[in-house]
Amino acid sequence: MLQMLVLARKTDESIVLGDDITVRIISIDKGVVKIGIDAPKSVSIVRSELLEDVKDSNIAASKQVKLDDLNLLSSIIKK
Repeated sequence: MLQMLVLARKTDESIVLGDDITVRIISIDKGVVKIGIDAPKSVSIVRSELLEDVKDSNIAASKQVKLDDLNLLSSIIKK
């Protein structure tokens, strides 16, 4: 089971993850926290709700694939 570390930060304070990722609190206004993330370009940073949307889209698309389409694709690949 994963555990969550909960930290309190104020504006302009930061958290360092590993050796090369820094998460900084940019502003806090009306319940909205703006954060800045400094990380190498090789690190993927994606909002969690976007990952859910992509996952849902992939599931919907996979349900639309027909067996005939897969057989056709398989025959093309074998050539």
